[in-house]
Amino acid sequence: MPTTDTTPTADQRAVRITGGRRLAGTVPVQGSKNVALHLYAAAILADEPLALLGAPEILDTGVVAEILHRTGTPATATNGDFRTRPADSYVPAIPDDLGRRVRTTAVMGGALLARAGKVTFPTPGGDAFCVRHIDRHLAAMEAAGAEVEVNRGRVRARFTGKRLPFVTDAETRSWGPSLGATVTAMLLAARTPGTSAILNPSVEPEVTHTAALLSQAGVGIEWCGRTALNVTGTDRIRGGVFTVPPDRLEAATLALAAAITGGTVHLDGFPPAAFPDGLVSVFADAGIQLDPLDGGTAVRAPAGPRPVQMATGPHPGFPTDVQPQLTAFLTQAEGTSRIDERIYTQRDTHLPALAAFGAAVNATGPVITVRGRSALTGADVAGEDIRAVTALVIAALAAEGTSTIRGMYHLRRGYGNLLPKLAALGAHLTTTQE
Repeated sequence: MPTTDTTPTADQRAVRITGGRRLAGTVPVQGSKNVALHLYAAAILADEPLALLGAPEILDTGVVAEILHRTGTPATATNGDFRTRPADSYVPAIPDDLGRRVRTTAVMGGALLARAGKVTFPTPGGDAFCVRHIDRHLAAMEAAGAEVEVNRGRVRARFTGKRLPFVTDAETRSWGPSLGATVTAMLLAARTPGTSAILNPSVEPEVTHTAALLSQAGVGIEWCGRTALNVTGTDRIRGGVFTVPPDRLEAATLALAAAITGGTVHLDGFPPAAFPDGLVSVFADAGIQLDPLDGGTAVRAPAGPRPVQMATGPHPGFPTDVQPQLTAFLTQAEGTSRIDERIYTQRDTHLPALAAFGAAVNATGPVITVRGRSALTGADVAGEDIRAVTALVIAALAAEGTSTIRGMYHLRRGYGNLLPKLAALGAHLTTTQE
């Protein structure tokens, strides 16, 4: 079950980092936060006990365990194991105080709708850099035959007739296929008789791993290239054991932390092939080497950071959730870098805090410009979302002097043990109560 410390106001801690230390050593990579959150939603559908091994020990895991518990599905999260049992009955209303803390609220709403025939949930929360649009989620619910009403930040959906196969489109107007809406549609289709079709599905790992879990559980899954995903529903979804894959975003964060300090770090059990192709390409351009080593990856930047011209994009492109950390790294590259943020065009909340370190960074619309090399010095800063805080940690590792970084609640939402891992690799840091 979650700890009691799951709200922003409850976590007043800060981390103090003294920069200039090279990171070196071997470090494990946690289970994927974003994949796990979607697997937790899929667990609502199971008619048998389900164990998700390697679950990340983060605040969001605790929040979702409490959501499942309150809505009827017994769930526990202990030492990296997330375990559920089938509900005896459902309370298909996600509480506002919990649903507004995570970004997958609409996905869990879809799972509860599929299971209970009705659901009420708040619009999702999570990171502060953008509004979480759920229009494609709602379109999937309506395509599946539900009546949907949105009023004052809450969604009500209900099936009133016979469940029939449906067709829905996951494509958005702005940033390509919606990852979350694809999963919502899959979960609805998994318990709908017959074969439903999801057009233009996302192929992000969050989707493919959820599809793999459903397939293992007895749901028919058929990929038709990138144009459609066919899902054949069943009235009994098996449980069993499924392993959460390692977190490509934490792996990339650790790689950038090593590279900005001039160190060499071995990502244990995370091979180079586990990184998206777009990330590997950008890292190579930026001077970061990713070499296979004992089933993992050896990371180093022997010639130091190099400037890049790049863009974020859907998988297998460069992940938007690594953009802030990369921006921090590029402050140490000689020359001008330009990053075109094509997923979340307003994702620039990390820039003012990086500027406080002495970085020459600015945004013009969705394009971030970084002029380096900047001499970073210790700063007192705060981050308002998971990856922004992480970018500030990376900058502090390279800064002269001691920095104080606030926003540990946000860091703990996405990373279970990032700070202890950095300390084990040689970073000089302490966590304090402010």
